[in-house]
Amino acid sequence: MTSFTTPEASRKRRPRGVSRTAVAWLFLAPFAVMFVTYTAIPALAAVGFSLTDLQGRDLRNPFSVNFTGIENYIRLFSDDRFTRDIGNTLIFVVVGVPLTMALGLALAVALNSGIRRLRGVFRTIFFAPVVTNIVAIALIWEYAFNNNGTINNAIAAVGIEGPRWLDDPNLAMPVVILLGIWRNFGIAMILFLAGLQSVPEDVQEAAALDGASWWGRFWHITMPLLLPSILLVSVLLTVFFLQVFDEPYLLTDGGPLGSTESIALYTYKQFGFGNYGTSSASSVVTLALVALVSFVQFRLLRPRT
Repeated sequence: MTSFTTPEASRKRRPRGVSRTAVAWLFLAPFAVMFVTYTAIPALAAVGFSLTDLQGRDLRNPFSVNFTGIENYIRLFSDDRFTRDIGNTLIFVVVGVPLTMALGLALAVALNSGIRRLRGVFRTIFFAPVVTNIVAIALIWEYAFNNNGTINNAIAAVGIEGPRWLDDPNLAMPVVILLGIWRNFGIAMILFLAGLQSVPEDVQEAAALDGASWWGRFWHITMPLLLPSILLVSVLLTVFFLQVFDEPYLLTDGGPLGSTESIALYTYKQFGFGNYGTSSASSVVTLALVALVSFVQFRLLRPRT
């Protein structure tokens, strides 16, 4: 005989003083503490500092700091260097995000279809740049694109003199973007692969029986079902490229002639100069850009069903 438990009986068995909400907060507490300590409080502090004339010398006498309102923001957008860095950062996003997503999706499709037996091996190889130390990677790339590095030596083997990659303002940006793509395509690949493995195979088989081509099935069936993965990858990569710092800092230090300097690198340098108010204002602008672009992406790419 099947026995049924009423909600009242279930509540009676539950220990007194313990609710689902309390249990949920118990598990959430470690993350909440970390978020408040290392994200929320610093973000609020940056907003506050951006409205003052805080300098490095003021740390010994905090009461000498004056409230300046939006003066730091006006100074930022009047600075040709900052507006140039906004343009550089947007180039990182506009070029880096689509290429990284395209490469990650292509590899995910290949791993999901043609080379399933070695999927684990290739997945590990392609994901390796994500977890490899960026300083070591940057040193290798700097050597490869040096004037007498691996790339120029390979070009010289066919009788062509290689350019000065990292010393040319027109070539340094593509090299830095390429490093960002190489470092992050593994994340896109893993997330797209997870999305592809969740696509029902019976739907694909039914479409194939109806005469749909591989491209037709991919475009009309796979891509719509991948929208959640596309949204997630797009947001993650956009946030990364909007805050790109390691690649330009380690490869070119923002040069040559500021052609690869990002907003994050500008913020770091202003902090190093002791301009804490200006640095905080720059970080707030970056946060606003991330929030705005993420909102637009959620509006455009979110699944309709």
